[in-house]
Amino acid sequence: MATEVKFYGFPLPNFELLKKQGKLIVIEGPDCSGRSTQIELLKEWLEASGYAVLNTGLKRSRLVGDVIEKAKKGNTLGKTTLSLLYCCDFADQLENQIIPALSAGYIVLADRYIFTLMARDIVRGADKEWLKKLLGFAIVPDLIIYLDVSIDILLARTFQKYGHLDYWESGMDIQLSADMFESFKKYHFLLKREYEEMAKEYNFVVIDGNQGVGIIQKRIREEILKILQEEDKNESTGTI
Repeated sequence: MATEVKFYGFPLPNFELLKKQGKLIVIEGPDCSGRSTQIELLKEWLEASGYAVLNTGLKRSRLVGDVIEKAKKGNTLGKTTLSLLYCCDFADQLENQIIPALSAGYIVLADRYIFTLMARDIVRGADKEWLKKLLGFAIVPDLIIYLDVSIDILLARTFQKYGHLDYWESGMDIQLSADMFESFKKYHFLLKREYEEMAKEYNFVVIDGNQGVGIIQKRIREEILKILQEEDKNESTGTI
């Protein structure tokens, strides 16, 4: 059943999708919060249930993704330039992947969305209202899941996965501490605070990401089933 497309601000120029057949489901959380693992499990489950699924996420634009990676390697990228690069990455994916998929009836699983971009930029001193206007062309998701993970567990997972801390993911560019370990903890404390504020403003479903993979997956599926069953109910009653 087609549903109305809503935006946080104004749509992209020449935007033609007024209604969408599919669903947009966002999984939010910091690096090493378990988002990608959960999305892979969700994709398998949804496809086995007969749904067409598209995975998307930050830095996956064919035009801009590699540019961001190259720009970040020098560790000298300006805050505003970084914001605009990620905005371009998101806009390209929205226009060329997310919108066509929603129009065709796909369930789109987004591995982070504009909320991570906003949280990172606010921590780096960007104006919240400017960011809301900049990213206002984003489609309002049908469901936003936030995986809330303790900083100590994030730190342990980061070392387990990469063996070291990343310059940007530790907030070293904003000089929170000369020690990368301490900077990581301070940076993620600030990020966590922004996510918690946005959870209230944007109606996130907050799930304890410190739990086991299977428990988290079960909770996410419960939330997804709610929106899918609501659509089935509306179709059976003829509600638009």
